[in-house]
Amino acid sequence: MTRILVVDDEPQILRALQTSLRGAGYEVDAAATGGEALTMAAVRPPDAVILDLVLPDARGTDVCRELRTWSSVPVIVLSVVGDESEKVAALDAGADDYITKPFGVGELLARLRAALRRAEPSAEPVLEIGGLRVDLEARDVSVGGAPVQLTPHEYDLLRLLALNEGKLLTHKTILREVWGEAYADESHYLHVYVSQLRRKLEPDPARPRYILTEPGAGYRLVDPLRAS
Repeated sequence: MTRILVVDDEPQILRALQTSLRGAGYEVDAAATGGEALTMAAVRPPDAVILDLVLPDARGTDVCRELRTWSSVPVIVLSVVGDESEKVAALDAGADDYITKPFGVGELLARLRAALRRAEPSAEPVLEIGGLRVDLEARDVSVGGAPVQLTPHEYDLLRLLALNEGKLLTHKTILREVWGEAYADESHYLHVYVSQLRRKLEPDPARPRYILTEPGAGYRLVDPLRAS
């Protein structure tokens, strides 16, 4: 059975998450502090972690960073409204996604399923996301069967987003992966290339269906059929 580690110091939220996750068929371990979470993750390795950013003994960001030194388990962070900088810091520290409190159980379960899917090993050289098709071996891209011509940087950006389907990638993460560490703060590069990709991939670039913006945080590529 898939095991989820839930980390939150609010008893009501912890109980609600345990009930919802168990009802969805998951085995659940619970921790109320960062230290307890790291110990539990080491002793009983989970398949995914749901981590609150504000804990009594540590920041969720620090817990995530420590976890990333020895584990690649998917991490979804929980954040209260207004903690945008903390959310971005957690994503840069290695978190896979975030959900803002208060949140719906349906959204949490959908984000969790997506994170678990991404963690599954796959040797498939062709990614199909809705009508978008990315052949990683041939470096070919098509939308609705029609070939799309991309520049090298446009392709590298799309490849990164497609390999992380559904996952929120921060501006800095994308810039480092596509352009290199020297461009980590050059966000205008990213905005320009995202706009170019949308013009080539989206039926209506002004209302993107594939490449979605998370204000103040970054971008994620989604399957429009799953997202609708």
